Amino acid sequence: MTKMPNTVINKDVLTGGAFIIQDSKPEDTFIPEEMNEDQRMIADMTTEFIEMQLKPRIPEIEKLKEGVAVDLLKQAAELGLLGAHMPEEYGGMALDTNTNTIIADRLGPAAAWTVTFAAHTGIGMLPILYYGTPEQKNKYLPGAINGDVKAAYCLTEPSSGSDALAAKSRADLSEDGTHYILNGQKMWISNAGWADIYIVFAQVDGNKFTGFIVERDLEGLTLGAEEDKLGIKGSSTRQVFFENVKVPVDNVLGEVGKGHLIAFHVLNTGRFKLCALCVGGAKNSAITAIQYANERIQFRQAIANFGAIKYKLAEQAIRIFAAESAMYRTSNLIQQMNKNLIAQGASYADAKQQSAEEYAIECALLKVIGSEALDYVVDEALQVHGGMGYSEEGTAARAYRDSRINRIYEGTNEINRLLSVDQLLKRAMKGKLDIVGPAWAVQKELASEPSAEQPEGVYGREEKAVNDFKKALLMVTGAAAKMQMDGKLNLKEEQEILINISNMLVEILTTESTLLRVQKLAGMEKAIDQAVYDAILRTHITDATMRMQKEATDALVSFAEGDLLKTMLTGLKRFVQYEPTNVKQSRRLIADTLIAANDYCL
Repeated sequence: MTKMPNTVINKDVLTGGAFIIQDSKPEDTFIPEEMNEDQRMIADMTTEFIEMQLKPRIPEIEKLKEGVAVDLLKQAAELGLLGAHMPEEYGGMALDTNTNTIIADRLGPAAAWTVTFAAHTGIGMLPILYYGTPEQKNKYLPGAINGDVKAAYCLTEPSSGSDALAAKSRADLSEDGTHYILNGQKMWISNAGWADIYIVFAQVDGNKFTGFIVERDLEGLTLGAEEDKLGIKGSSTRQVFFENVKVPVDNVLGEVGKGHLIAFHVLNTGRFKLCALCVGGAKNSAITAIQYANERIQFRQAIANFGAIKYKLAEQAIRIFAAESAMYRTSNLIQQMNKNLIAQGASYADAKQQSAEEYAIECALLKVIGSEALDYVVDEALQVHGGMGYSEEGTAARAYRDSRINRIYEGTNEINRLLSVDQLLKRAMKGKLDIVGPAWAVQKELASEPSAEQPEGVYGREEKAVNDFKKALLMVTGAAAKMQMDGKLNLKEEQEILINISNMLVEILTTESTLLRVQKLAGMEKAIDQAVYDAILRTHITDATMRMQKEATDALVSFAEGDLLKTMLTGLKRFVQYEPTNVKQSRRLIADTLIAANDYCL
């Protein structure tokens, strides 16, 4: 790719957040088109489970018919899906990160059952893997892997949602020191109705946020009624009440007072997996839109022939493709770091946790990217269906309702946007990520005449666009950080600016990831013509350029003024100069490819 200023560090493997300052090469990313034989076999097995076992039972799942969701968990366990990410010593398969991402992707069409699966295998099992004692792991993980033990995660309370550490549930050590007496209330707990164990967070002595493993049959643990939800009706969501529940001291998870580490670190993987499930669900909804557009006849022709419909189908594909590209790229980064850590002597659990933590910025962004791509896709899928989309007879209405929760749980999208920038700035201040040097290089570049050098290579313009996006981000972030250091700005109180910056991060991550994937595809044999992938890339960059300009402008005018603002806005024009493509023609090419295949074939 075109090189960034010479202050940019080049490494073989990007560290977390370094995608904004370092170069990447196509060969460093993983794309789904290069699955190996084993991965394809596992992907096909997962799809067969969804199509043959799960989809026929969706009506029962949606009605919360007793035993159905749990029965499907057991069937998934028999296929190894519940332990694909777990060590072999507990009965898991210890598959690599990319393969686990493929599984989550393929499980995306599983409707509300994905909540059951994700809550159990993610936030239910990972706290024990990461923080459990050897005894706790041996006691609970084998059963969780074979489906005999179902897990739930109890964090949210009526008074504490995004502010998790404000929890009021309390745990006090008994006089004889053998157990903690747990009192409190948790709400919005997925899997609550059929869980056997609950990962519960409470304040020891009122001020030490701590995790516990609480078994269902303990006296004093009771459940509220099933919540009447807008969507994901097939998942069990209840309140959980604790009244003088005696939790053995052996069931403290991790260290007393260190529960925040469990609560926050587990969410990195949860956010990443949520993106994968959203991408898989989006592809499924796109297929229903494509097929209905081919079937629905109006004015004596299929509505797929109309430009307005082609726009929707193509835009669905562009957003899915970009999200999927960023997801698998990050998956590969996590996998590489995981392998490196194990090679250095880290345990399976420590390597898994640390590699996910390293890419906390990317995981937060991917949660936003995946959930918002899905929201767009299900909305337009319903629109393509017209009146039938509003009927519960088809799947469009259910997908529309089910999608909405994804922007709320695992941290709201607003929280994840703010978190991504907060993590970026913290890493910069701690010296873990050098953005000062590259930001200063951009400032010096703005003081010089624009280069007349023209991009070279088939994707030279696109490489330059990506690097210019990075420069725009560094310019805005650097200027805001300097004003904060000068005491003229308090970014903690300027959430709008932080969200502007996070939206720019989203554009950079998706655009560069899409470019790397398209470049890699250019050197592969494939069923789809390269021109279709080029159309996706160039349409995405055309639109992303406009979005980058708006986000950067909105941020700059909110904190800069006078000559500084004028200089910044003039400089910004250098970094949003991608030559527009004929997006109408490009979208028609993309849509025609999907329509001819009658499938999401990308």
